[in-house]
Amino acid sequence: MKSLRFSPLLVALALIGFAPLTAAGQAKKTPAKHAPAVKAALPIANPVLAGDYPDPSVTKIGNTYWATATSSNWGPTFPLLKSTDLQHWTLVGHVFPGERPAWADYYFWAPEISQSGGKTYVYYTAHKRGGNLSVGVASANKPEGPYTDHGPLVGQPAGSIDGFPMQDEKGQPYLIWKEDGNSVQQPTPIWAQRLNAERTALIGEKTDLFRNTAAWEGNLVEGPSVVRHGGYFYLFYAANGCCGTGCTYATGVARAKNLLGPWEKFAQNPILTKNDTWTCPGHGTAVERNGHWYMLHHAYRTDGFAQVGRQGVLSEFEWTGTGWPKFLNNHTTPATPALVPAVVADEFQTTALSPDWEWPVEDKPAFALSGGQLRLTAKPTGGGATIGRTTLAARYQATTTLLAPAALPAGTVAGVAALGDPNNSLNLSAGDNKLRLWERRDGKDRTLAETALPAAAALRLRVRALGNGQFRFAWSPDGTTWTDMLPTSETANGQFLPPWDRGVRVGVVAQGPSTATATFERFELNNEK
Repeated sequence: MKSLRFSPLLVALALIGFAPLTAAGQAKKTPAKHAPAVKAALPIANPVLAGDYPDPSVTKIGNTYWATATSSNWGPTFPLLKSTDLQHWTLVGHVFPGERPAWADYYFWAPEISQSGGKTYVYYTAHKRGGNLSVGVASANKPEGPYTDHGPLVGQPAGSIDGFPMQDEKGQPYLIWKEDGNSVQQPTPIWAQRLNAERTALIGEKTDLFRNTAAWEGNLVEGPSVVRHGGYFYLFYAANGCCGTGCTYATGVARAKNLLGPWEKFAQNPILTKNDTWTCPGHGTAVERNGHWYMLHHAYRTDGFAQVGRQGVLSEFEWTGTGWPKFLNNHTTPATPALVPAVVADEFQTTALSPDWEWPVEDKPAFALSGGQLRLTAKPTGGGATIGRTTLAARYQATTTLLAPAALPAGTVAGVAALGDPNNSLNLSAGDNKLRLWERRDGKDRTLAETALPAAAALRLRVRALGNGQFRFAWSPDGTTWTDMLPTSETANGQFLPPWDRGVRVGVVAQGPSTATATFERFELNNEK
């Protein structure tokens, strides 16, 4: 969405045994060896990565599975998660928790985590400053980091994305990636090229493995992921439109005896398509556990769609008698939906911000935590200083307490917000003697409702997502009696919020001079089933 090997996928090695001969030249009989019993498959409850986790990648290091995913234009860059069972994951940090790599500015996509020679590697995509999309690499002595960035490996004129490391049949390391031809109305070749011994630079010549030729693939093939099984290399790939309400994504597979081909696409592609619960499944990596094969990939939940984003989904597949993979329950609703936590809260009791919080990757705000309070330094432009959390369900409510709203300096407002990006948000803020509900759409601010600022030492502020991109906002002086900012018959329309490749965050905002600070206590996210 790979254990003690360069490939991010588990490599199935065929072990050939030779029976010893007797003096007469006959095969000596040896006791029959029974294959180890295959344990029961996982009782999958999706999503295994609830929230916005596009292009997930997974590898097993020791007894622990490690995963990462696209962070796009949110920082910190590339989440790091770990699990012992592929089902329950803990966010433990980020590949680049502080500053992003100096060569890149935005679009941090498709990280691929792998292990080789006692080092952990993350191959990733980012937009090169003054250039185009490129594939870079970072390495660490342990999967949790810290990571050292080695810069970009390849950046073609049309863009290069979705890097994936794999050893060929001779054990030589290669990088596989997609040329982003669809961005300039051209085909999208999947390339392979040798890596140096350090896995940090390309050497030799690149080879074209295949490109988009089938009708279902539309204008692209991308997200290559390779596993070796039964004498073949199998390359899983995604095709067609990845993102947004008009997405058409699906997953196909091709195979070859040798890594550089020739490659044969499966005649029955696509092999993973939408079902009643999940739509547009694709861009993942495969992993084996207890004799069962799975792919960790992303998909939109049909009832939340673009508002939540592309969530991490685990799908089981099996190897058929023809040697091709077949996904189970492809067109049916999974029997066991995952239980989203009813309440997620942050009391701000530590001195470091929880890794669940994010900010615009090109404009990290200044903040500090102390004594159960978050102090966010205001910003005069770009919608203000914002930090947010990924949402976990289509329907939720988030509340926070803003301290001393009447004491905010002139020209300063602060409050709660549903965040798409710095140019698109819905906000309920206090300041300048009023409470104001406002939208920021395509960089332009518009007031939806306002009222006089209540005389209270602290205000509880609430945003509630009703589904289908509709929101309601309310305030309370005591956390018990709530007043809505809009009439009961009206909602704030937030269908414009999600960028094409991201889900909505919910968090806090402070807009005003950079000398001003807004203080918040406790942020609580309540998810509705």
